[in-house]
Amino acid sequence: MEKALEVLVIGGNRYVGKRLIARLLAEGHRVTVLNRGSSPPPAGVEQLRADRDDEASLTGALGSRVFDVVVDQVCYTPRQAAIARRVFAGRTRRYVMTSTVEVYEYEDSPALVREEAVDPSAVAVDLDQSWDDPAFLEAHYGEGKRQAEAVLAAGGAAFPYTAVRVAHVLGGGDDFTGRLAHYAERIRTGEPIAVPAANRPATYGYVEEIARFLAWAAGEDFTGPVNAASSGVLSTEELCAAVAAHVPGGRAEFRPVDVGEVSPFSFRRAYGMDNARAARLGFTFTDARQWLPRAVAETLGKGD
Repeated sequence: MEKALEVLVIGGNRYVGKRLIARLLAEGHRVTVLNRGSSPPPAGVEQLRADRDDEASLTGALGSRVFDVVVDQVCYTPRQAAIARRVFAGRTRRYVMTSTVEVYEYEDSPALVREEAVDPSAVAVDLDQSWDDPAFLEAHYGEGKRQAEAVLAAGGAAFPYTAVRVAHVLGGGDDFTGRLAHYAERIRTGEPIAVPAANRPATYGYVEEIARFLAWAAGEDFTGPVNAASSGVLSTEELCAAVAAHVPGGRAEFRPVDVGEVSPFSFRRAYGMDNARAARLGFTFTDARQWLPRAVAETLGKGD
């Protein structure tokens, strides 16, 4: 094993984050988690308590601590990114932000989208928007992540960072989103599943593989955006077929709609990410169809 790293994980108390921490520990790294302290840390992990939106609170909690790498699981806005850049400049050799496929929400491309489609250095930042309003933030999730990346990029060589643009994540019995359960219920009751009239496929990531990628990325030295997604795109029909396999006699029925609300994981625009940069850097993602049955079984409580 290469030398053990001092890793700070901001957030990380559930889903991808808890798996990331488990992997880092298994690899022999020293892990500290920073959050509000609402839940205890895993065994072997030091906990720092702070409000990451409060710069003084964050600085006070860190004291004189320095880290090899900071993995920020909960940076959603340019304000949070600006605080992180000021606080962690000189405290870490590298800052890893968990970003999202949603940064590509305006890139409706039939081809898989590469990182250069959204250049953080070209994204305008507006710190005066209503980023503290939960409703505004929810409605501008992709924009918040784009602007957060832009703030980090503005740090230049003095603030080495990477933004891991994570695909829609599937798998695990602790999937809190309820999206696959939405499909299971409709298949069980025979209720039609609303999808766009022109329903586009998307790339996805298996929760365990996304955690493995983040743990791997923490030990690397590349910078800038990188897409994190399994190979291959999946359609709503494929997802529902995997779900229907766990519903006795179940069969998905679809109701195409031109306007109005549609089911989760059905898209009016393409959400496919190219993962070639990750491969060039040394990480090869598996094909989504290899893990899809296992991921659905785990989430629906049908796994081993």
